[in-house]
Amino acid sequence: MSTVFAAQQATSTLIDYSWLWVPVVMFAALAQTVRNSAQRSLTKDLGTLPATLVRFLYGLPFALAWLVLLYAVPSDTPAVPHMSAAYFGWIALGAFFQVAATAALLLAMKERNFAVAVTLSKTEVLQVALFGAVFLHELPTAWALFSMVLATAGVLMLSLPPRGQMLSASAWFSKSAMHGLICGACFALATIGYRGAAVELGAQTPWLSGAWGVLVAQIMQTLGLGAWVQFRTERGLAPIFRAWKISMIAGSMGAAASLAWFTAYAMQSAASVRTLGMVEVVFSYAVSRKVFSESFSRAEKFGISLMLAGLVLICSLGGR
Repeated sequence: MSTVFAAQQATSTLIDYSWLWVPVVMFAALAQTVRNSAQRSLTKDLGTLPATLVRFLYGLPFALAWLVLLYAVPSDTPAVPHMSAAYFGWIALGAFFQVAATAALLLAMKERNFAVAVTLSKTEVLQVALFGAVFLHELPTAWALFSMVLATAGVLMLSLPPRGQMLSASAWFSKSAMHGLICGACFALATIGYRGAAVELGAQTPWLSGAWGVLVAQIMQTLGLGAWVQFRTERGLAPIFRAWKISMIAGSMGAAASLAWFTAYAMQSAASVRTLGMVEVVFSYAVSRKVFSESFSRAEKFGISLMLAGLVLICSLGGR
């Protein structure tokens, strides 16, 4: 892997992605907000796992179309990158832990202290920094780490459980809390898998890296989760095809978000990408307040301020 990272560093000196990754991540967060809204409406009718499958199954045609477009438009067609066993291993790691994170969240939903689990799952960014240092040898600078802590503190303030649970030791040391930490860890490992795959692939452009990564990952997830839904759920896949209209929205926006995330992973470190990705929380709050005309509490305003300060700092550092 060391030679791969050396090659990537050499390539990065020719093309400056110090700022391009920022709008790519912003777009990913916005598309993910739209996808989440569509999936929420599907969950009631289909169930959680089938609604999760929708983002992969209906996203595949869009991922394939984007890849074909990347090869069709340029006058000099780029070469198909070499996909090693290590590349497929990184992708499989990311795909598996992305699904595992959803399963951990589902387990947390069955417990009384779900709010605590959600709060602890927000530690994903700090876990990404830890796993990135261990597996990818991407060490954040002191200022980058400070911005991650700042943004995480802001998100935690926005997702803290009710006062009764917040002061309860049994809530913080419950099964639900454990599931929340596992959820954050699984999302973090999924991010590391996808970042590792992007580095291993060594595609000519980050756009090609993102397109290939999403297509391969979603094929794996569609086959694996699709088989589970078909053979382990009562209604199988039939309801998913009947709800094709909303599923197309969820799938297209899910594919758009994934393509942007994967592209950003080819440009910048995993920890920096996921830190800026917290802007999704701001988008979600804005949508919620606009729809329900609710005002922000003092704690929410402070939490958003902390998070935005962390995001501005990580952008000003260029991800370093």
